[in-house]
Amino acid sequence: MSGSVRNRLAVLLSAGLLLAGCGGSGGSSGTEVSQAGAEHSHSAPAQVRGDDGGTYAGIDLDPPYQRPSFTLTDTSGAAYDFTTATQGRPTLLFFGYTNCPDVCPTTFADIAVALRKLDPAVAAQIQVVFVTTDPARDTPQVIREWLDRFDADLPTPFVGLTGDQATLDQAQLSAGVPLAQDGGQTHSALLLLYGADDKAHVAFDAGNTPKDIASDLAKVAAGS
Repeated sequence: MSGSVRNRLAVLLSAGLLLAGCGGSGGSSGTEVSQAGAEHSHSAPAQVRGDDGGTYAGIDLDPPYQRPSFTLTDTSGAAYDFTTATQGRPTLLFFGYTNCPDVCPTTFADIAVALRKLDPAVAAQIQVVFVTTDPARDTPQVIREWLDRFDADLPTPFVGLTGDQATLDQAQLSAGVPLAQDGGQTHSALLLLYGADDKAHVAFDAGNTPKDIASDLAKVAAGS
């Protein structure tokens, strides 16, 4: 990622984090900034390193994001306590919706490619969690079928979560990302990676490649 892109991201993140407007009618397009979620559990918005000498191939977060605390419903209908289920484990967290025509499927395709680049034993350690921003349309069955397009041959199935709007809003704010807008179609663009210390020191966006994700997953898993 070029220094100019990192500097642009730093401005956007410090202003209130990135929102991605997925394509389609009724939603905003392009990258937007929202003040919603600008207050994080760690008390300060993250900054992006302003040069290419960061620790990670993705976006260095300083200060790191704390692993959030929320309980939603998984695709089997069971309660899923994110903190308890993922604590101490390398975890990728993304908020989006299954009808998204671009950002969300591209992100999950990149995750799948990245995981396939890793040793299967390393890939098996990593939990991928998708939280819908469109609970009206994203039923547990819809989410499961969508995730299975990406994780079918991977050692650890992806987790899909939904809930009522208030609980989903709380989950987003707990994660330190802005609340989704436009019926969930404008949502956080960040793919957060938490490590064994229960902090996200790195995140990814559309400017990162599967190679970037794989490199940082291996680095974070090695430290877990």
